[in-house]
Amino acid sequence: MPTRRTVLKAGVLTAALPSLTLPRAYAGTTPSLPPHGEREPAGTRIERIAGTGVLFQYDDVVPSFDGWAHQEPTRAYRSLDGTWAFRFDPDNEGLPRGWHLPGGDLAGWDRIAVPSSWDLKDEPDWGSYDGTGFGTGTAFQDGYAWYRTELRVPGAWVGKLVRLMFLAVNYRADVWVNGRFAGAHEGGHTPFALSVGDALQPGSVAVIAVRVHRRADFTDYRTGTGPLDDPLAVPWKPVDYWPYAGITRSAWLEAVPQVTIAKVLVSAQDGEFESRVIVANHGTRQFSGDLVVQPGHGTGRSVVPVNIAPGEVTVVTTSLEIAGAPPWRADSPRLLRATVQLRSRDRAVVDQLSTTYGVRSVHVDGTLLKVNGEPQFLKGFNWHEESAAHGRSMTISEYEHELGHALETGANFLRNCVYNRHPFVYDWADRHGVFVMDDIDNMWLNTDQERVQTERYGLSRALAATMAWNQHNRPSVILWCLQNESEIDANGAPVYRAWLQDMKDAIRALDIQNRPVTWASATSWDPAFDIADVVGFNEYFGYFYGKNEDLGPTIDAVHQNHPDKPIIITENGSWSYLGQHGPDTEQGNEEWQAANFRSHWHQVTDRPDYVAGYLFWVLKDYKERLGYNEELNGISTMGLLGFDSTTRRLVYDDFAAAALPEGR
Repeated sequence: MPTRRTVLKAGVLTAALPSLTLPRAYAGTTPSLPPHGEREPAGTRIERIAGTGVLFQYDDVVPSFDGWAHQEPTRAYRSLDGTWAFRFDPDNEGLPRGWHLPGGDLAGWDRIAVPSSWDLKDEPDWGSYDGTGFGTGTAFQDGYAWYRTELRVPGAWVGKLVRLMFLAVNYRADVWVNGRFAGAHEGGHTPFALSVGDALQPGSVAVIAVRVHRRADFTDYRTGTGPLDDPLAVPWKPVDYWPYAGITRSAWLEAVPQVTIAKVLVSAQDGEFESRVIVANHGTRQFSGDLVVQPGHGTGRSVVPVNIAPGEVTVVTTSLEIAGAPPWRADSPRLLRATVQLRSRDRAVVDQLSTTYGVRSVHVDGTLLKVNGEPQFLKGFNWHEESAAHGRSMTISEYEHELGHALETGANFLRNCVYNRHPFVYDWADRHGVFVMDDIDNMWLNTDQERVQTERYGLSRALAATMAWNQHNRPSVILWCLQNESEIDANGAPVYRAWLQDMKDAIRALDIQNRPVTWASATSWDPAFDIADVVGFNEYFGYFYGKNEDLGPTIDAVHQNHPDKPIIITENGSWSYLGQHGPDTEQGNEEWQAANFRSHWHQVTDRPDYVAGYLFWVLKDYKERLGYNEELNGISTMGLLGFDSTTRRLVYDDFAAAALPEGR
């Protein structure tokens, strides 16, 4: 019998509106930074239920976020995308003035699209390489800003569990519904769900208010003076990509039955389908019924009796043979859809949740990375999720255009540096057979931050856990990446190692597919590579240091140190000015950038017995406000493409022509 845990946060919509209270942490305070507790505000934790790791935030199971694109017949949805009221709050006066309360005065408020990045609100020349205006405008507006919207709550939602779903808010969100504090979230690229039914009244208008905070990077962006930091944030200081602010991805309300299927975890390989179905009872009565699992494609079904007491969570494990199901491969990415139904004793469907998956295995075999038992060589690039027109709130057509460059260049691999992407990206990769290394915001942490995250705050662990949970069923995702170029302490690196092991343990507790774990180290001599399943490091020989031809001997030395692990070059690249040509020995010329790439590619592909892949830095030029390239409007010119993602450099054609090692 499955073991269970109790005491769920209810959030069930009732006919009476509860009294409104202000959390103690906010009462009568106007902090200069959002108040931090001893732990990150979602309260992320993993509980072991019936042998399965289950992820909890806000005292509830983290649900599926597939509702952004796929709607289940047993659930009701209300999109919150559209135009919201908006106001910057540089003096942090919104809370004491009641901007979160219904009936508040909206005089002086502006309007803004959700999703969008407030950086582009008054930036008509965002994609220009002319830096004469760098350092001014909403792109450099930091601190607090408020969002408000109203909607009528359907009367039919009485008795439903209502969740407020956000795909991303950067960086910190504090959320109120009808003046009642619903929760806070940190991490600018991670979805989160808040249970809000107890703050809603059926048939009435609801007010949703979101206070967003972004830390300033510098006191003066034109001179790069500062920098500023927040020792509990991730990342904690200015980093080399643009920190687009606001409600940057879609939001919606989702009403589900009180007894609901929260999540379905799937593993399908070697003719066997395994599912772990997490069912939660938010009601006040015992539930008795059946769970019906259908893997799809005529593969049969499994029916399991379930009995769930009020306030309990149960995990139901099923296994079915699916010998005839087509495998998911890069050259034939066949997808299946599993459907799970919760039925009452009279066979009525109480709730339904489906998920897309592929029949695919991934594992490390000595120095080889294998998918479906076949060794792989991964050719790909790092990429940033942004466009000149929409910042980090890209449209579907923009995603199609940008990701299409992978198909055009023969790339079979993407690294989501250094944060989770919009769900569409994973859908696209699943459909097109492109492998993905998923990544989180742990960029350039120093030893003090690593210790704080491991021993106290837990945000690094929360980001790793939510990555593995949310992208679990994606066949395209074959590697989990823990961090990028963070500091390594001396004397055996105990702090650094503990930080990495803590995140890897969280992933291992959740991923029933047991994907390999890696990271993008700043050094080829990382003392914690023994923890990694795949050795990954960034290298810039011939650009930042050394000579191009130093790469091969370095790879050989890494292999000698770790003879039982595959190696991936997680970053390599150089730069050039668009349209600048000349000798390939002269920095800044497109010919120099292309020659650098060819040299590194040949050294990597000469070693297919222990090198599993190479990632170019970067698909296209990208925006940053780190304190350099101000004369180019903050654009780093290291891409295969210009910032508009249409203008190509010479290196683009060389990358497209680069052939995989024979037999891969």
